Amino acid sequence: MKKSIFAAALLACSAALAADAPWQAIGRAATPAEIKAWDIDVRADFQGLPKGRGSVAQGEQIWENRCAGCHGSFGESNEVFTPIVGGTTEADIKRGHVAALSNGSVPQRTTLMKVAHLSTLWDYINRAMPWDAPKSLTTDEVYAVTAHILNLDGIVPSDFVLSNDNIADVQQRLPNRNGLVRQPGLWDVKGKPDVLNTACMTNCQTEVKQTSSLPEFARNAHGNLAEQNRLVGGVRGTDTTRPPRAALAPAAVAAAPAAPAKAAAGGDVQQLLGKNGCLACHGVTSKILGPALRDVAAKYQGREDRTSYLQTKIRSGGAGAWGAMPMPPQSQLKEADLQAIVQWLAGGAQ
Repeated sequence: MKKSIFAAALLACSAALAADAPWQAIGRAATPAEIKAWDIDVRADFQGLPKGRGSVAQGEQIWENRCAGCHGSFGESNEVFTPIVGGTTEADIKRGHVAALSNGSVPQRTTLMKVAHLSTLWDYINRAMPWDAPKSLTTDEVYAVTAHILNLDGIVPSDFVLSNDNIADVQQRLPNRNGLVRQPGLWDVKGKPDVLNTACMTNCQTEVKQTSSLPEFARNAHGNLAEQNRLVGGVRGTDTTRPPRAALAPAAVAAAPAAPAKAAAGGDVQQLLGKNGCLACHGVTSKILGPALRDVAAKYQGREDRTSYLQTKIRSGGAGAWGAMPMPPQSQLKEADLQAIVQWLAGGAQ
């Protein structure tokens, strides 16, 4: 009898606690539309792959207009971007292992030498390309670009049309489809830890701090990182033209601005440069992939037609004036933004 009374009291107490728990009123169930917007990945078995189709010929046109500026007309890329195509053979396609990965016959590994799942290539193009406008390709355009890349490597013929219906068959022709390695220590530990660690778990006396820093010799070796952030994703670049914040006196840290002050007009134009993706390849005062914008301004100061010349070069793109790295056409620039940037450059980029 006493046990029954105790159990009943315990259940009543638990129910009261559950009803009054403060976390019960936090949040709400996600709607089907919210789950669909989040669930965008494409798995190795092609679950999540949207319906669509695209031909090699269509992909070639898109490639020349939007991809070749960085990756080359034949996927050979340049001194900045690694090659996408090459290093595979018909024998590799038959057996699913790329021989050059083990015998060292190809000095630089290409994308199609390494990738084991075609879904990885499709998903990356879909979510991250083109570099200056990720997610701007339609589903059919992603199929077409993927088909063109596969054709460049001899995996599919030139008249091929890639679709959600046949992509699993094409997977069986991927040169390195059997080359995925799962390290046993990470995938099958057989009841044992895959690392040897003596970290304290309870009543610890040692305070552990994790930090990240750049060594002084490398701090500004590749231009100001604060000017090299992509338009998407978290902002991670630190102003490498200034000393590390930890090296500054507390008063200096409190008084220091986040970035060097800019004149109002120059600051407005630099916002336009960031919004339109220009600062992904050009620093204002330092070379990144392309030349520093102040170097561009200085080079053309002596030309009377510099305004019209710069306008044409930005709109049409080109290569050779500043080295082998090409500049793709910037047709997406609004006319007002283009005029403001050109006037700023013609005035010395100050």
